[in-house]
Amino acid sequence: MPYCAPVSDIAFTLKHSAAFNRALADGIYGDLDEATVDAVLEEAGKFATDVIAPLNRVGDQFGTPFKDGKVTMPPGWKEAYTNWAAAGWNGLAGPAAFGGQELPQALNAACIEMWHSGSNAFCIGPVLTMAAVDALHAYGSAELKQEYLGKLVSGEWMGTMQLTEPQAGSDVGALRTKAERAGDGTYRIFGQKIFITYGEHDLTDNIIHFVLARLPDAPPGTKGISLFLVPKFLPDGTRNDVLAHSVEHKMGIHASPTCTMVYGDQGGAVGYLIGEEHKGMMCMFTMMNRARLAVGLQGVGIAELATQQALAYARDRKQGPQPIVDYPDVQRMLLTMRALTHAARAICYATGVAIDRAERSKTDSERKAAHDRASLLTPVAKAFSTDIGVEVASLGVQVHGGMGFIEETGAAQHYRDSRIAAIYEGTNGIQALDLVTRKVPLEGGKTAGLYLHELRGIVGKVKAANDPALGETGARLSDAVESLDRATQWVLAQKSSPAALAGATPYLRLFGTTVGGCMLADDALASLRNNGSAGRVALARFFAENIAVQAAALERSVTEGGASVLQAEAALAV
Repeated sequence: MPYCAPVSDIAFTLKHSAAFNRALADGIYGDLDEATVDAVLEEAGKFATDVIAPLNRVGDQFGTPFKDGKVTMPPGWKEAYTNWAAAGWNGLAGPAAFGGQELPQALNAACIEMWHSGSNAFCIGPVLTMAAVDALHAYGSAELKQEYLGKLVSGEWMGTMQLTEPQAGSDVGALRTKAERAGDGTYRIFGQKIFITYGEHDLTDNIIHFVLARLPDAPPGTKGISLFLVPKFLPDGTRNDVLAHSVEHKMGIHASPTCTMVYGDQGGAVGYLIGEEHKGMMCMFTMMNRARLAVGLQGVGIAELATQQALAYARDRKQGPQPIVDYPDVQRMLLTMRALTHAARAICYATGVAIDRAERSKTDSERKAAHDRASLLTPVAKAFSTDIGVEVASLGVQVHGGMGFIEETGAAQHYRDSRIAAIYEGTNGIQALDLVTRKVPLEGGKTAGLYLHELRGIVGKVKAANDPALGETGARLSDAVESLDRATQWVLAQKSSPAALAGATPYLRLFGTTVGGCMLADDALASLRNNGSAGRVALARFFAENIAVQAAALERSVTEGGASVLQAEAALAV
């Protein structure tokens, strides 16, 4: 079944679960109105459904042939990208001073989900360009902005993010790419980068690389890294000393060219410093954090696509006298897929709203509180949602039975495409470590405490509703919130001890599960108030009674399971 953008579900989640309408009412979006939001989502849904989605299978089969340093993108991709950029989608949230529309990041997040559902391989390149826009806008010189920012905002040129090297993956401080001062304000870059998404392609006339490198007098580790803008073509039109050496043959996202890049074979690639020398990681984190939300939305997008296809197959496939959708075990799988997808969507959109409030709120204190909220939610949005993408895609294969293992149905492609998202932009284990060591302790734990208070407020409203259709939703979510609270207090008391690090991944899952369940319940309450779909109420109940109940076990894994993890050497020797 082809993808069909679920615009009404997306709009409802954005407005209610993610509290976009509350932000709208608070005036942080200026004169933006709900009708405009609906129109943007509707048009994005049409483009994702009618233009991008039909290219997904083509891209998977064609791949990205590489010859003589050049990549050929699949048939129809350049035309689709050109039309997508011309319609203004690349600059939806971009700065108005450089041609963007400066619409909310949360609204852009909803659109990004639809681009990802249309094709993970298509969307991952543009979202890195959007992240590059943020970094250049925040830290670039006036001259660099004038030269490059407008064309990156419009999508006329695309950007890349270049950190990884053969010996430096998650340990970015181990990178060896060198930068030398040229004496004229520019730099010469020498080295190699690997796993570079869209490092070479024929979608745009120029590609602007954002490259981490180390100056000769740099201190060791991440404190000695600088960020450089390195264009494929220089302003005078000459080719820079940067080229793609090869393209990886990957498990999935075959139409996303993943390149090994080489700098400096002909005397040094010309680079321009972004920000200050030796402070490149601060600049790069601006780019990475925005990309992390986009990758979380990649998980949501592939989960939505896999769910749609599995549901259509289950309704059509007969087993005996009836379609398999009538069997309880298949129903459980489909409900799990839909519930997890909706929960991950809500978390990602709420992260987008927090980013908007951090950028647009009227007072310093409001912006600071929103920034802390966005910081708390970002690792959860990235890791929980991409884990969900993999799990939902895997369930999609299972619903298809033997046909799911056959490439012809497309279910296998969704699983293959989903798997990388849990790895790049900081592996999900790193996101979990970031959550327990940096984000939960923000403001001495106050940021997490305030959020828990809000979750208890949702639970209280569910209980007060006393609607039979909600079943045990209030009780089960109350248990989950208390499990999260106890685990949070334990994490704070541990102060980044080895035991806390050992429990980081189950803690993040506990956090995402609890928050996701509360958000679905909030969705259900909004639906009840507005005489909306009974399906949202049923989905919230299913999540609470079948998924949120895992919270107690996750709490125990966090607080009691670390000792066994730390005995890994003995256990692995068996």
